[in-house]
Amino acid sequence: MTSPYRELATMMQEQSKRHTDRVLSGIMLELGTITATGVKLDSFKYEIGDCFFAEYPFNMEVPALDVIGRSTGPVDEEGEPQAGAETGPLMRHSFLPHKVESVRHQLKEALAPGDRVMCAPLNGGHDVVVLCKVVK
Repeated sequence: MTSPYRELATMMQEQSKRHTDRVLSGIMLELGTITATGVKLDSFKYEIGDCFFAEYPFNMEVPALDVIGRSTGPVDEEGEPQAGAETGPLMRHSFLPHKVESVRHQLKEALAPGDRVMCAPLNGGHDVVVLCKVVK
C-alpha cells in the first residue's frame, strides 16, 4: 500500500524538478494562439486575456524609387474621385531617398484570432508577452 505522504513527496519533487529545469534553462519561449480576447498558450489550458504585446520602434530609410502609374484628379480626402475627375495616361513617378524617424510596428493591431505567436512568460508565468507571429 502506497503512503499518501510518499505520493505527496514524489509530486512535490517532480514539480520542483520541472520548475528548476525551467529556471536553469533561461527564458522559456512558448507557442500560443491569438484569441478574440487574448492569447492561449499551448502549455496552459486557460486563455490569458490581460497580456502584453511587443512593439518594435525603428527608423526607416526609403530608397530612391520609380513607380509607373496613372494620376486621377480631383479626389477627396479619402482618395475617392470627385465629380468630373479624369485619369491621365501612364506616367513615371520618381521618389527621392527619404528617412522616416520614430516609426512603430504595432504587433497587437497586426494579429488576428487564430494567428500562431511566440510568447515569453514573465513574473513566474503570471504575465506573458507576445513577441511575434509565427508562420511556416
